[in-house]
Amino acid sequence: PVFRGILENNGSWGISHTRVPTESRPGHVALIAGFYEDVSAVAKGWKENPVEFDSVFNESKYTWSWGSPDILPMFAKGATGDHVYTFCYTAESEDFGAQDAAELDTWVFDHVKSFFNSSRSNQTLFSALHEDKVVLFLHLLGIDTNGHAHRPNSREYKENIKKVDEGIKEIVSMIENFYGNDGKTAFILTSDHGMTDWGSHGAGHPSETLTPLIVWGAGVNYPQKVTFQFFEDNFLKEWKLEDLKRLDVNQADIAPLMASLIGVPFPLNSVGTLPLEYLNNSAHFKAESIFTNAVQILEQFKVKMSQKKKTTLSFLFTPFKPLSDSEQINFLKKTRLYIQQQKYDEAVSLCKTLINLALEGLSYYHTYDRLFLGLSIAMGFVGWTTYVILVIIKTHTNLTKTVQTNNKETTVLFYGFALVGMIIAFFLLIQTCPWTYYVYCLLPVAVWYAVVRELPVIQDLARNLLSLRIGQSIGFILVCTLGIEILVFSFFYRSTLTIGLLVFAGWPVVTQLWVQAKTTASIWTLLCVLLAIFPLMPVVGREPNISLVIATGLLTVLISSISLTSLCKSENKCRKNEHLRIHFYQVLSIALSTYVVSSTHDSLKNKQGLPILNQIVSWMTLVSSSVLPLLSPTFLFQRLFSILLSLMSTYLLLSTGYEALFPLVLSGLMFVWINMEQEALQHYGLSLKQKLSVFNFAYATDITQFRQLHLDDVRRSFFFVFFIVTAFFGTGNIASVNSFDPASVYCFLTVFSPFMMGSLLLLKVVIPFVLVSCAFEAVQVTTQLSSKSLFLIVLVISDIMALHFFFLVKDYGSWLDIGTSISHYVLVMSLTIFMMLMNGLAQLLTTKRLELPRTTKHHS
Repeated sequence: PVFRGILENNGSWGISHTRVPTESRPGHVALIAGFYEDVSAVAKGWKENPVEFDSVFNESKYTWSWGSPDILPMFAKGATGDHVYTFCYTAESEDFGAQDAAELDTWVFDHVKSFFNSSRSNQTLFSALHEDKVVLFLHLLGIDTNGHAHRPNSREYKENIKKVDEGIKEIVSMIENFYGNDGKTAFILTSDHGMTDWGSHGAGHPSETLTPLIVWGAGVNYPQKVTFQFFEDNFLKEWKLEDLKRLDVNQADIAPLMASLIGVPFPLNSVGTLPLEYLNNSAHFKAESIFTNAVQILEQFKVKMSQKKKTTLSFLFTPFKPLSDSEQINFLKKTRLYIQQQKYDEAVSLCKTLINLALEGLSYYHTYDRLFLGLSIAMGFVGWTTYVILVIIKTHTNLTKTVQTNNKETTVLFYGFALVGMIIAFFLLIQTCPWTYYVYCLLPVAVWYAVVRELPVIQDLARNLLSLRIGQSIGFILVCTLGIEILVFSFFYRSTLTIGLLVFAGWPVVTQLWVQAKTTASIWTLLCVLLAIFPLMPVVGREPNISLVIATGLLTVLISSISLTSLCKSENKCRKNEHLRIHFYQVLSIALSTYVVSSTHDSLKNKQGLPILNQIVSWMTLVSSSVLPLLSPTFLFQRLFSILLSLMSTYLLLSTGYEALFPLVLSGLMFVWINMEQEALQHYGLSLKQKLSVFNFAYATDITQFRQLHLDDVRRSFFFVFFIVTAFFGTGNIASVNSFDPASVYCFLTVFSPFMMGSLLLLKVVIPFVLVSCAFEAVQVTTQLSSKSLFLIVLVISDIMALHFFFLVKDYGSWLDIGTSISHYVLVMSLTIFMMLMNGLAQLLTTKRLELPRTTKHHS
């Protein structure tokens, strides 16, 4: 109600369009410093400054700020001298689970009031407050915290909005009274980012990137009535504000607006354009202000151009033509003339054109080397993938004969490629390029040298392939391409995974495998269909359902108990009681985790915070889950069963809804996959059927048993990559920050801690990954393949995907498209390294065994 009154009677309003990532730090840097910060800030948890920057606070005479310790210190740290003062509550106050988070906002309001009261008896402070160019910054975090903890449609969230509305009314009234209603104070209310209905932010959904902006007071335009205005969103209709002019801005435009209102220079690196529609001032003032704005952005363009010119050979340098030196002088002269002739509208129009051109030019020089670097990276990718394929064919198949290499030819080749490398390095050196350019440009030379060295293998392979039926070869290539495209599509549309899993369900029928193993094939089909449901479900976190988590815990206990009973009955397995004791502890741990989830949820619901005992149990479960599997026997199913139970107890603690069922169904499918691969091995006559129940991981690495690769092994590797991608996207889109729900970590901690929360959420993503990796390890050893050979095929698949995503990276269009394209590329690039780590972890979890110290009995 208070803000509505201001909108209708006192000030101007609009929507501020933010950029991805929609997080607190980048949002505040855009608001107060006027530029969109580099993503490297994430490495510092968005709390430290990767580079020092200028801001409106730094340009002001004095700034006093109140609020969160995550935001305020970075603006004080970057300020020159001692004129930016911060008053923060403790980091522990940002607790999602304890008392109402609206108390954070009450803390700010109370401290501002007591600050003004104390200034009446402190002459120094009183004088400072009466100076010009003073900024008071109130950072109100309560609504954000309540949104995360209770969702934006909750009663707590709405109550918090009511508190803020009333609190601002009191503060505004107090400030006006303090300054004797002199009409020299301007007020700006906005937000760093929005929030989705399920209480998250970070990505590019409109509910995250569209934020309110209300400006009123000294130098600000009064409400302007309009008969018609068009915007793509429905805010005007929803808020019943169709008749009041809406003035939209980019978030970085707010910094020059603040600077203009208090009469300080625009921040140094600001790329914001002064929104003149908000200003209630003379046409001359507006023209001069926007002219200063244009000159300030043009200076940045000139610095960027000179930097690029310095590091590029003069005959190779291509300047940004629309803003040549003569054009710049022409623009500035013309604008100055228009202002002198009092043609202010023309001057403003010209300045806006100059700002847009300067920003385009900044972007042009920022991406100046893109084509050249892009080609280098693409050549490196193609060369590397070709080399890996040649290694597979040469060392793990019978497709080529061992060819003797000619030493003389190899030497000539080496000197030829070395010369090319030296020429490239020389060119980079005289252009004083950064060290990363050497990596991008010289790596393809080394990779292609390795490929060309294998020319005899390529020729031999070509002869062999030509002897095959063309139809077969084309069919194989088409199937491989279709498979990889399905994987690429699944990054954009999770439902593609459902199609893939339904195709997998029909695999035993197509290959006639079901004839020899009807029961196994039926269970395979059933579990594929069950797993196919998950990618169709909404992203995790939108609708918490704790009762479903509890039901999953109980179901896991039931399945585990049945498995343990059958394990006990088989006498050869029940050799040692301690083995069963380990499994019994793990089942008990799952029951305990289920109880902890239930009681933590009830405690938070009743605003009693996170019980300390639950927190201790949660952390102990997390630690023990990595050790307990190593105490169990290394027989195939016993060890895999033990790994599942341990990881499941941790996963339950990190679950808030249906995703708790996901690892259970996934691991069921993995158990069946191991059996199915045994059937396939027998079906293709590659090996006699082994009894899996007596198979031991510890004795399964005899190198003499390894066989050469068969065409069916390409399918095995594809299955692994597909299951890995399913593990990633089965319950959410991990390429999008807003898929993460802080509620997942409430059993471990409720106080805001970005790194700790991020690590726990990453662990939640990794658990299904580990289950798939352990199953793949079992498939490798039971099908008598060296882990190296199958892993090389996996490497080829992921590299082809990475090259695909490299060409899909965007820096234009909506911020959702840009953010998604970059995160997809980074994800696939990391996938290879991640899979190598997971492969190592899977080997450790399946083969290593910790022996407990035993008490020996003495016989007399």
